[in-house]
Amino acid sequence: MSDTLLVQPSAVSPAKRIVGELLRSREIAVGAVLVLVVALTTIKNPNFLFTSNGWRDLLLTPSLLLILAIGQTVVIITRNVDLSVGSTLGLTAYFTGKLFVDHPNLPIIVVVIAGMLMGAVLGLVNGVLVAFFKVPALVITLGTLYIYRGIFLSWAGSDRINAGDMPKDFLELGTKQILTIPVLTIVGLVVLAAVGYYVYTARGGRELYAIGSDPDAAVLYGLPVRRRIIGAFVLCGALAGLAGVVYVARYGTVSSGAGLGMELQAVGAAVIGGVAIFGGSGTVWGAAIGAFLLVTINRALPVVGISDFWQRAVVGALIIAAVVLDRVLSARQERRLVAAREETRSAR
Repeated sequence: MSDTLLVQPSAVSPAKRIVGELLRSREIAVGAVLVLVVALTTIKNPNFLFTSNGWRDLLLTPSLLLILAIGQTVVIITRNVDLSVGSTLGLTAYFTGKLFVDHPNLPIIVVVIAGMLMGAVLGLVNGVLVAFFKVPALVITLGTLYIYRGIFLSWAGSDRINAGDMPKDFLELGTKQILTIPVLTIVGLVVLAAVGYYVYTARGGRELYAIGSDPDAAVLYGLPVRRRIIGAFVLCGALAGLAGVVYVARYGTVSSGAGLGMELQAVGAAVIGGVAIFGGSGTVWGAAIGAFLLVTINRALPVVGISDFWQRAVVGALIIAAVVLDRVLSARQERRLVAAREETRSAR
């Protein structure tokens, strides 16, 4: 038997390999862009960061999109998408306000759980339709986007829930800070840590990636594809429900326009953060950084005197660039795998 190894050990030192992986990390690249945007904007206008309100807004404003992007990422990883999260947010935000109006003495934690449960039910509807009826998630959730928004508009009508209708303790969550970090941002970071831990350590989380990489192979391997897809949509809906509660605490008012357009921002944040729109790769950490970058750019561009049109154009260009980069990197990885396979065959 030959002692020749088919695949020789890497000659690169572990330290260099780690540095190389970090340099190729999409999350670090997006994080570097975020730091650059903050730095350049602060140089232009120091009040952007070096004031109590500037620091608070830098952390607080993205908290809503952060929670939505985390849930959206879990769905996208399975090679699906949920376009109804904006409508789910609006519906649960109004539901939250109505609970406080009709039951003023209801504990805040009960309202939070009720909002998440309502969002989970709406997500369950999406998941069941996608998993059992084999209809593309894009079509299903586009339909439920309008259905949920229609229910919201019919229920709310011209009614508006104001800050005076809600408990003071609840509204204080929108402004309260712990060690200069807003409470709502801490909520978002806790959600990020919990979902990130599950996705990257639990068997069910790893199966989401397997399903997104190749759904047919996942079925043949015996993975519970339907259950995982439904679970992903339920989690996304529950987090959209939590985002609805956060919306009410943040703004103190709910009208029929709540959550309008947020679904595209959630998808954009995930894609900019390195989540492959075709499923199977990406991280919730990257999506979180993408959410911060997206919101920070929207705040920074007016500071440097860029018009509203160009603000939207810049965000659109970022999304297109992220998708193109993902495809380029995927194609490069495929070529490397083919080359390694051919090299192995030649060695034999």
